[in-house]
Amino acid sequence: MTAPSRSAGFGMRQRLLLAQTLVLIAGGVTTWVVASVVGPPLFREHLHRAGVAHDSNEQMHAEQAYQHATALSIAVAITVAALTAFVVTAYLSRRLQHSVNEVAAAATAVAEGRYDIRVASPGLGQEFDDLATAFNRMAERLHAVESTRRQLFGDLAHEIRTPVAVLEAYLEAVEDGVKTLDPQTLSVLREQTSRLVRFSADAAALSLAEEAHAAITPRWVDIASLVHAVSAAAADRYTAKNVTLTTQAGAGRIWADRQRLTQVLSNLLDNALRHTPTGGHVRLTAARAGAEVVFTVTDDGDGIGAEHLPHIFERFYRADSARDRGRGGSGIGLAIVKALTEAHGGHVNVASRGPGQGTTFTVTVPALNQAAIDQNATVAGSA
Repeated sequence: MTAPSRSAGFGMRQRLLLAQTLVLIAGGVTTWVVASVVGPPLFREHLHRAGVAHDSNEQMHAEQAYQHATALSIAVAITVAALTAFVVTAYLSRRLQHSVNEVAAAATAVAEGRYDIRVASPGLGQEFDDLATAFNRMAERLHAVESTRRQLFGDLAHEIRTPVAVLEAYLEAVEDGVKTLDPQTLSVLREQTSRLVRFSADAAALSLAEEAHAAITPRWVDIASLVHAVSAAAADRYTAKNVTLTTQAGAGRIWADRQRLTQVLSNLLDNALRHTPTGGHVRLTAARAGAEVVFTVTDDGDGIGAEHLPHIFERFYRADSARDRGRGGSGIGLAIVKALTEAHGGHVNVASRGPGQGTTFTVTVPALNQAAIDQNATVAGSA
């Protein structure tokens, strides 16, 4: 189906000119009718009051002069008004058309994938300025989304490439008879397969975490019980690496999704364990702070350089000293932490004095969100 030609029908400029013409015609006709119907009787009445005899030559000449003057005045006024209206309309319509064409061209460019294009404010009023601002904001957002999408696919390809390459090399070696399927080879194959499975699970978890606003099912959660359960689940891994895990939790409850908060704290403990050397120490604390609950995970491990701190929660971001691929991380565990924390209406921060100085992650979540307040009000009202 072919698109309609731009020349088909009236454009904006033609429509504005036509509208001005109709207004001028209506004004001229109205003025002429009023001057013809109302003017002569009033003029004649004033002549009689001035002593001019009825049906005299003086009255006839005066009325003719009045009619000629009226016709000339209306013609001149309409002509001047028409010229002024046409000039103003042509100027404004040209500016409007230029602005609309600029937005249309920019929209076409965005549709073709050129997200860096922007439109200037036309200076035609607040409405057009708001339109330009909204368009530029949309283009910036699309640019950010497209950049994230490209980076995501690049990171996915990079993360998958290493285990796939190892699997391919070992399988070729087995086929060529260079290696046999002995326990050592099977162990390597199993390790790389497990890495792919773990990466797939983490990617799925991140996708769910970023949609967690619709998946959060909050209930009253005892803070101490939550901390104890998380630390108990990680105890064997810490013992195997000979890293000490200590906990401290204050009394109280929090209105949250227990499973999601468990995932947040577990990811932080796994991250701390991964970057804490044998003989190190990790501490998990939880305490009420006003209307919020603050969870902290502190380790005395690798630490993070100041230049890496602003990016540590980005997908697949790795600081060489803190998130080495050799440690087995998928690179999205902290992104999951950020997404799930924000889904609870909270925020997460990271602090480190530098490489080798340890790291502290702080998760702050409202203890009582609006849903819990509404529920409490409903219960109190029905009591």
